[in-house]
Amino acid sequence: MYQPREHFQSGHRFGIEFGGAVLSFERVADVLRRQWPIIAACAGASLALVLVYLIMAQPMYTANARIMMDTRQAQVLDKDSNTSSALIDTGYVDSQVEIINSDDLILSVVRRLKLTDDPEFNGSNPGLLSLVLGKITSLFSSGEPASQERIEHAVVEQVQKNLRTERVLTTYVLSLNYRARTPDKAAKIANAIANAYLVGALEAKYQSTKRATEWLQQRSLELSEQASASDRAVQTFKAEHNIVGTSRGLMSEQQLSDLNTQLVQARAATAEAKARLDRIEAISDQDLAQPTVTDALNNSVITRLRAQYLDLQAQYADWSRRYGKTHLAAVNLANKMDELRKNIADELHRIGDAYRSDYEIAKSREASLEKNVKELVAQAGHTGQAEVKLRDLESAADTYRNLYNNFLEKLQSATQNQSFPLSEARLISTATKPDRKSSPRTVLALVGGLVGGLCLGFGVAFARELLSDVLRTPGEVEDELGVKCLGVLPDIGPAAKTGASDISRYVVDHPFSRFAETLRNIKVSIDVARLTREIKVIGIVSSLPKEGKTTVAANFAQLIALTGHRTVLIDGDLHTRSLTRELAPNAKSGLVEALNDPASLGYHVQRSKETGLDFLPSVVASRMVNSADVIGSKAMAELLKVLREHYEYIVIDLAPVMPVADSKAVSLLIDAMVYVIEWGQTTRSALQESVSGSEVLQKKLLGAVLNRANPKMLKRIEAYKGKHHNSYYVEHA
Repeated sequence: MYQPREHFQSGHRFGIEFGGAVLSFERVADVLRRQWPIIAACAGASLALVLVYLIMAQPMYTANARIMMDTRQAQVLDKDSNTSSALIDTGYVDSQVEIINSDDLILSVVRRLKLTDDPEFNGSNPGLLSLVLGKITSLFSSGEPASQERIEHAVVEQVQKNLRTERVLTTYVLSLNYRARTPDKAAKIANAIANAYLVGALEAKYQSTKRATEWLQQRSLELSEQASASDRAVQTFKAEHNIVGTSRGLMSEQQLSDLNTQLVQARAATAEAKARLDRIEAISDQDLAQPTVTDALNNSVITRLRAQYLDLQAQYADWSRRYGKTHLAAVNLANKMDELRKNIADELHRIGDAYRSDYEIAKSREASLEKNVKELVAQAGHTGQAEVKLRDLESAADTYRNLYNNFLEKLQSATQNQSFPLSEARLISTATKPDRKSSPRTVLALVGGLVGGLCLGFGVAFARELLSDVLRTPGEVEDELGVKCLGVLPDIGPAAKTGASDISRYVVDHPFSRFAETLRNIKVSIDVARLTREIKVIGIVSSLPKEGKTTVAANFAQLIALTGHRTVLIDGDLHTRSLTRELAPNAKSGLVEALNDPASLGYHVQRSKETGLDFLPSVVASRMVNSADVIGSKAMAELLKVLREHYEYIVIDLAPVMPVADSKAVSLLIDAMVYVIEWGQTTRSALQESVSGSEVLQKKLLGAVLNRANPKMLKRIEAYKGKHHNSYYVEHA
């Protein structure tokens, strides 16, 4: 009998086709119809795990406290400080989060609250999961009793595990959340951690200020000594180098400035005296009675004498016109005029001597001042280096004095802060006892489990579809082979296994089943093709063995015979002869003998009395090495010629294409071929290799049929056809 069938995997390649088709809604719907049990199973398993978790999980309660970083309260004692308006660096706020989570701070809370004696932390009342984990870890431990330090460290780690501190958005507020098994304990530990942080911040501030005060005191004493030493060095240097300072600077510099001013004035006086002397000498040769001379000198004596001279000159001119120049009166006037000229000249000489004396005095004074200036400049050159050194000493003294004053001011501020320390943090929200548990969140867990299960189910379903290389739908067959899919045959193996019927005559026992109707569709397709060309010899072929081609061939031939058509079925698989073992296990002769003598065909054919089907078996003593030559020989052509004269349909069960070459050899003698593809088992690669190896087979290929489809999966795939699609089928005898 026919070999038992194997179980088939479900799945369908979704969306990504070999031709480059795009994912579509219809493809997604197909996948969901085929794979919904997997999706439902994943969702159910996920929900079951969530329920187990909710049942076994310990309820936890979360308390929240909030701390704000505020620099303004630290400026109470220093209102004039500009730091009150400065912003806190975000890195500083983030650093406070790490301080709150630090081992030292948590350890102080553990010791103050005596958490090592709490059953929640010391492990005296563990849960089921903790108990199992503890037993496992104990196998790898040394077995020695834990020290107090190790116990405290373990409790600190557990507290840190339940503590979550974070910054609230971009504000300067820190949110401190602590989870515990009871609401009271959660609020108590959260407040204890917040208070420990604030106390620690004040203590750190106090210690820092104390250390700063001590250092400032020591440094202030050092700076005071250095400032005093610098002042003494300045005074000593001035005394050694005779450097005397005044309100306007050094005395030597003041003297040099005054002498320079006097020298400039003396040079101006000398130049003025020289100018007067040159002028008096220039006019001494001119007519002294001229107005330009008297006006230039601006001398009262000369002005008076010139006035007398002008009066006499007027009289002389009048008398000379009247009495003549020789008149005694005119001569007397001329003598008087000469006398006045002489007097003017004498006055002029006297003025010149005075100007010359003033000029000599001015020159002497100028020379004296120049000498004094040169002496002071020479003295300043000798003291220049000393002044440079003095400026360095004075600068150092001023620097030390300023530093000393600044340190004194900081020392006073630090002393005040030490007596009244303030931190930048303050508690703005005290943790209160929570009124409901924070975990596990039942609704969220169930929704998350359902969504996670659905996502997992979708992922598994689509992975099976995308990774699957087998064919399950007519569309995939048509895209792969380029020929029409003539139908999908359901798996009839389970009926044979239960003893209900023989699968080789399934259409006889179940004439209105889907299997029978699909074979009728194949016959109709062949009949339509016969309208345009002659089709009598029909080959039933597959890519690989065990795809059900023999069952298809037997049932197809019997279905045609039942309709009253003369039909012959030939077992053309000379290697396995499965059809012969099914239909005529006691046959003594068959195809090989008929090839030797076609005229004796009637002696080898066996007829079914129930269906009227003629069957030509294959009987060989041992496997033939030249089966391809035999099946594709001229004798086979002659035999088929004889059969064409007596039968309307000649159905040949051929050997599979990939293992042997028999089907390719006989393809020239066959009018049409029906390709049997096992549903969910035959891969695309095998199908491509089988069909592409023979052009004749491709041309003779009339269509393909999917065989052994899983009925349940097939029903899901074809759900889009409606619930009444299968109402015409009768699967029972």
